[in-house]
Amino acid sequence: MGTLIKNGLVFDGTNTPPKQLDVLVENGIIAKMATDISTAGHEVLDAKGQWVTPGFIDNHTHYDGELLIKPELGESLRHGVTTIVIGGCSLSCIYADPEDCSDMFTRTEAMPREVILPLILEKKTWNDPKGWIAYMDQAALGPNVASFIGHSDIRAAVMGFGRSLEQGQKPTPEELDRMEAMVTECLDAGFLGLSMQHNPWDKVDGDRYWSKKLPAAYATLSERRRLTKVLRKRGAHLQGIPNLVSRVAALYYMFESASFFGLRKRLKTSMVAMMILKGDPYIHKIIGGLSAFFNKILGADFRMQTFPIPFKVKAQGMDLVIFEEFPTGELARHLIKDMEKRDRTLDDPEYRKQFKKEYKNKLMPKVWQKDFGDAYVLEAPDKSLIGKSFTQISTERHQHPVDTFLDLVVENDKNIHWETVIGNVDPEQYKSLYNNENGIFGFADSGAHGNNMAFFNFPIRVLTYVKDSIANGKPLMTIEKAIWRLTKENADFFNLDAGHLAEGKRADLVLIDPDGLNAKVHEWHEADFLGAALRFVNRSDDAVKLVMVNGNIAWQNGEFSPEVGKARFGMFLKGKHAY
Repeated sequence: MGTLIKNGLVFDGTNTPPKQLDVLVENGIIAKMATDISTAGHEVLDAKGQWVTPGFIDNHTHYDGELLIKPELGESLRHGVTTIVIGGCSLSCIYADPEDCSDMFTRTEAMPREVILPLILEKKTWNDPKGWIAYMDQAALGPNVASFIGHSDIRAAVMGFGRSLEQGQKPTPEELDRMEAMVTECLDAGFLGLSMQHNPWDKVDGDRYWSKKLPAAYATLSERRRLTKVLRKRGAHLQGIPNLVSRVAALYYMFESASFFGLRKRLKTSMVAMMILKGDPYIHKIIGGLSAFFNKILGADFRMQTFPIPFKVKAQGMDLVIFEEFPTGELARHLIKDMEKRDRTLDDPEYRKQFKKEYKNKLMPKVWQKDFGDAYVLEAPDKSLIGKSFTQISTERHQHPVDTFLDLVVENDKNIHWETVIGNVDPEQYKSLYNNENGIFGFADSGAHGNNMAFFNFPIRVLTYVKDSIANGKPLMTIEKAIWRLTKENADFFNLDAGHLAEGKRADLVLIDPDGLNAKVHEWHEADFLGAALRFVNRSDDAVKLVMVNGNIAWQNGEFSPEVGKARFGMFLKGKHAY
């Protein structure tokens, strides 16, 4: 007996116009796609008025820890994401010791260490990719999972965590051989490639090496090139995080990707991130132009991970990674283990003088626009502050906005909540961003920064923006192109057999009610996560009516299948270079 989806408008993921087709699923596979398939002997689902699409691909998540705890990954699954990619930003949990994995991951990705560390200590019994895959093969996965191996992971395992964090310490020739062997071992096992890291924002947690940069950030050019040689030879993938406040750091990844007129094999490379920043509104065009030059002239296969929705962030006091991009903010975050000392520092006139200098420096490369007039209080013990910007409050107090902000942080710490939008403010400006062929839709950071961001349902939000733009007579692109960008284009670029509806393909598919693509998909909510912990999410259950993973229905009409979290739906997906 199969499952027959009848009367739906089928978008197969290939950027071709949709067709009215029936889709028959048998034994986890799409057995037939045609008109008027007989209903005899099948469970029939009427999809009249709905879109049938491939399951969405989220190519930049940090679910590495959550997979050990709640492998169903329900927050992505319910929104039609049927394949997720982990192991990004040089972080994975394969080789390094459990505590080292936790300390590399929890502060960088704003996860509760007190929750994650005990679980990794309990669950992590492997120290190689085969052991990790064996664990995933018995886990009750929701979506399918693909993975990079993280440079910080292998560096910490080979050099020892402490030594991997020392400026100027280089791996020995024997250690470089071992790192290379680890990358090869992971590629043989089906990992997509290697993720690297240059960004100084991302810091180590725990008491041992607090505020050190991640191990990969200390690597030399020769070490990096030794490892990318393996990727190039195998046709695997390099994923990179540049120094986000250095506008030339991106060039490293573009150069690594380039073939230079056939002198070497090009390297498939993606890098974070392309968006229309408030603080630097022209940088995405510059980066896009450079990407086009390297791809068209120098033979690269390079993509910026394009963030396709408003980049809204919420913060509790100074608990937000953007403060790491300038020295006084970085110092404040370093001192959070000694709150008395931190508050004395924030009150210090010389500290405030320097903070104001950095705040006013509009020429400094930046991600955050550094504008307290564009940061609004959401929650505070003093309810009269709610809804006001810090600049408005500073006017009432006859202060500089920096003094007002720091005063409120000292007085309230994490009890003052505020929000700002860093980039992609106006959807009417999205056309060039959405259609840039040198970008690949992604960078949701799903599973991380749970108190600051909520982008789990970004594919549904993209489709809503596109649908609205068409209705308003100013189309960003066609619906079929948007679905292709969210599915098969991603799968093809990351060497995955996914994102495509066709006979003989794995049945990862979604039913969408286009009437549910409305303003509700953009709303933020607070949800339970990991016991007492909470995180922000986007939830609207009106749009996604059904989610099928490997032919099994995981979500239908606003409810998870009773087997979600108990039975296995997804699987480990190998990169095609490993086949």
